[in-house]
Amino acid sequence: MTNLQSLKIAYIGGGSKGWAKSLMNDLALESRISGTVALYDINYEAAKRNAQIGNRISNHEEAKSNWKYEAVTTMEEALSNSDFVIISILPGTFEEMASDVHTPEKYGVYQSVGDTVGPGGLVRALRTIPMFVEIAQAIKRHAPKAWVINYTNPMSLCTRTLYEVFPEIKAFGCCHEVFETQNLLAEVVKEFLDKEVQHRSDIKVNVLGINHFTWINKASYQNNDLMPYYKQFVEKYDETGFEKEEGEWKNSVFSSCNKVKFDLYKKYSLIAAAGDRHLAEFMPPTYLKNPETVADWKFHLTHVDFRKKDLKEKVNHNEALIEGRRELTLVHSSEEGVNIILALLGLEDLVTNVNYPNKGQIEGLPLGTIVETNALFKYDSVQPVFAGKLPLDIHNMVSRHVINQESILKASLTKDKQLAFNTFVNEPLLATISREDAEEMFNEMLENTKSYLAGWDI
Repeated sequence: MTNLQSLKIAYIGGGSKGWAKSLMNDLALESRISGTVALYDINYEAAKRNAQIGNRISNHEEAKSNWKYEAVTTMEEALSNSDFVIISILPGTFEEMASDVHTPEKYGVYQSVGDTVGPGGLVRALRTIPMFVEIAQAIKRHAPKAWVINYTNPMSLCTRTLYEVFPEIKAFGCCHEVFETQNLLAEVVKEFLDKEVQHRSDIKVNVLGINHFTWINKASYQNNDLMPYYKQFVEKYDETGFEKEEGEWKNSVFSSCNKVKFDLYKKYSLIAAAGDRHLAEFMPPTYLKNPETVADWKFHLTHVDFRKKDLKEKVNHNEALIEGRRELTLVHSSEEGVNIILALLGLEDLVTNVNYPNKGQIEGLPLGTIVETNALFKYDSVQPVFAGKLPLDIHNMVSRHVINQESILKASLTKDKQLAFNTFVNEPLLATISREDAEEMFNEMLENTKSYLAGWDI
């Protein structure tokens, strides 16, 4: 029987400037579990700073639990005797990310995120897969029975790599994109049923697809079918888009007016359950033709310079917390990591969306590939919820990306540059450029990330 007051969580990427603090807050505000969080990061100093912040949070007067945070110098030290492993890493630096996102722009190819699909997503995957091979091998050696929660993108490929290397691993990937769609459906309830939804989880949805290209074919609230109301909602707002406060989308690069989501509903009659920035990248460049087109669809290109500025602000904020120049406040995040941990410990059951190997929960997609559906979390168990089959037109689009992901995984593991390139040119975002330009782009992007591609012919 696991001692709930002496748990061990290994955090791979424990120098995280943002998400780590959310986890620390959520752990501090949960009274039923306590223990140790071992923070491992290739930037040991960043992990040490997070340990200081975590211990301050744990000692806060509003904290309901007792967690000890410690920075460690090796992955083995972090993983040994751990009950849970959290993976949240940046694969490479912002310089490599800048190449992922902005090198394609020289060839007329624009990306709004560049971390999942498209040219940037695939090159990021080539950089990330070897890291996850190493992580999976370490988990197999030092924490084979631990539950592993991945937050790193490209989500599907990272999680898939863990299973490729260590088939018995107990791993899954978590993403909050579906949560925002539930929040949007709460606005549908407010408008058409005149009711206030207390929490987004009160909106019941059937989720099926792959990460960042997930779909909802059933949605309800208090036994009210929301699909007909969503159709009316789209008809009302498809031209203008929808946001709670007019003009709000302009204030954050992560915000949109849901116009891409609405357009996909008009074309395919299902709710696309991710943000516009992600959805646009899975399609031909309809929404990403150029920056002007993106602005017309009321979402954003996320420039890496913004991420660099945001990182600097987070570093400054964290330093102020460590030095006591900034007041520490405990606030629940919107993430479900701690709730999932509670469920796996048997303290409560939970149904939520998760990225997990396909065991038949989505009909028609290859078994073993990573799909996103709901799953039931209970004591030491993840049970995917049967989601059914995607309509053929959506299935065709999703399948293309599933096969591309499987191909890029094989290319990475075998260092097969030709297979990697042939997969690269099969991305829908490259539909409008020549194979010659695509090859030039590919070689330039590989050159910019070659320090992470040991053994490749570059």
